[in-house]
This record gives sequence, C-alpha cells and structure tokens, in this order.
Amino acid sequence: MAALACMTTAAHAQSAGSFVLSTGWFHLAPQSSSEPLRVTSIGGSPTNITEANTGASLSSADTIGFTLGYFVTDHIAAEFVLGYPPSFDLTGTGSFERFGKLGQAKQWSPTLLFKYFFNAPTAAFRPYLGIGVSRVWFTDAKITNSAFEANVLHGPTSVDTDSSWAPVFNAGFTYAFDQHWFAGVSISYLPLSTTAKLNTAARTPVGTLNVQSQTKIKLNPIVSYVNIGYRF
Repeated sequence: MAALACMTTAAHAQSAGSFVLSTGWFHLAPQSSSEPLRVTSIGGSPTNITEANTGASLSSADTIGFTLGYFVTDHIAAEFVLGYPPSFDLTGTGSFERFGKLGQAKQWSPTLLFKYFFNAPTAAFRPYLGIGVSRVWFTDAKITNSAFEANVLHGPTSVDTDSSWAPVFNAGFTYAFDQHWFAGVSISYLPLSTTAKLNTAARTPVGTLNVQSQTKIKLNPIVSYVNIGYRF
C-alpha cells in the first residue's frame, strides 16, 4: 500500500528542476481606446492641431503560442512565453466610425513570467499566480482604407509605432494527467499603450506637403491561454 501511494504521488510531481514545454491557443481581447488624432507638423513647421471627436479601437485576435518553463523550487517557476504575432484591425471611432476598418498591424510581445504554484508538487491540480514583463512592438502597420487615406489624411500615409515594456499580471492552473502530460488555462492582463505616428504626403492647393500626426492608443489587453504541455 505504501509503495502504491508513492507511485501515485510521483506521477504528478512538479518539483524543483523540472522543465515544462507547452503549446496552445491565445485569445487577445484589447480593452482599447485612443486620444484624438493630433497634427504635429505641416510642411516641416511644428503645429498642435487636435482633430476633435476622432479615435480608433483595436479588434480582438487569436494566435498559437508556446511556453518554456523551469521550476526553480517546488513552488516557484520561471516561464518564457512567445506567440506567433497576431494581426489586429484598427477600427475608427467618433467621426472616424463611418470608415470602419482603418488599418492593421502585427503585434510581437515575448514575455518573461515568474509564477508561484499552490498545493503540493505531487498534486494533480495546481493553481498559480504570476507576474512578469513583456516587450511589445508592432510590425507591418499600415493604413488599408483608401477612402480614409484620401478624404481625411489627404494622401499616401505610412505608419510607425512605439515599442515599450509592459508589466504582466497572470493567474491560472495546471492539471497533470500523468508524470509528463498536463493541460492548463491562464488569463493575463497587460496595462499597455502605444503611440501611432502617421507620416502623410498630403495633396494641398499649394502642392504636396509632408504632414505628421499621431495618436496614443491604450490597448490594455486581457489575454487568455488554453494549452497542453509536457514535463521533462
């Protein structure tokens, strides 16, 4: 009987020195809002013109993700998280709402998490709390709405965005099926914002002028992750 008990507890061990690898599905749900569009330069001359009742929001997105973790102790683990960059749609709000989708961009956000696991390392069910940091940047940002580009921006426009660090607050649980295989569910929150900078070759009555404008967008995504993993 004692030997059987030892075999049962060992089957679910998540203890110091264990490596874990998982893959699964991320759902990113931005709680987004933006400041009004602000024109900062016309023809090289600084300006500060705010376009009232303008704004944009980001759509939700889904992508595949991967994690690699290491149990430093029986209860503390470090985990590196990386997802295939999801593509977000930028949709107009306020007076821009009539244009619908304005553009799109891909987000990169590799993350380092530190997690505290509750329950004994031999328990099958182990909830945890985590905190970490993410480096966030965007690629392939572009305006895709020709009507918006022609009637509001008045010419071909390129888009650039800031990169930034963001804290990550995380909670979830894992459930071990045997000594190696487990499944997990987690949810994370990132207080995150970025500044989108627009550079437009605007067509005007006096010729083509370079017009620079920008808006600060709050993303604040809630990220859920459903995964299956393997423990080494």
